[in-house]
Amino acid sequence: MMNATAIATMAPAGPQYMRALERANQVRLARAELKRRVAMGVLDVGEVILECPWEAESMAVADLLMSQRRWGQTRCRKFLSQIPMSEKKTIGSMTERQRRTLAMMLNSSYRGRPWGTTPWVTDSLTTA
Repeated sequence: MMNATAIATMAPAGPQYMRALERANQVRLARAELKRRVAMGVLDVGEVILECPWEAESMAVADLLMSQRRWGQTRCRKFLSQIPMSEKKTIGSMTERQRRTLAMMLNSSYRGRPWGTTPWVTDSLTTA
């Protein structure tokens, strides 16, 4: 048998739980739309990284990179191995310097060049 205090503290859990589910659903739908727009070429991944919209803040950088056409896990892993960044790093936790460097590497003018041939790009992340 529960006392009145236990019942009173349990009552708000329902609405809070529902609000959390609603928020999670909003984020999931917004991320799906963001990934769809990236896959269609409407949004550039570099722009998303630089602007860091609310739906991308807690998203792993690998998830965003792999939403591009022809970017799978292997290509993403090889790309991120060129810079000291984990695949699980969230976009919202990236420093401004990391954002600019990653966006520069993703820029269409650099896509045709092997990433290893631009040492100045990776050096900018490791030096102060």
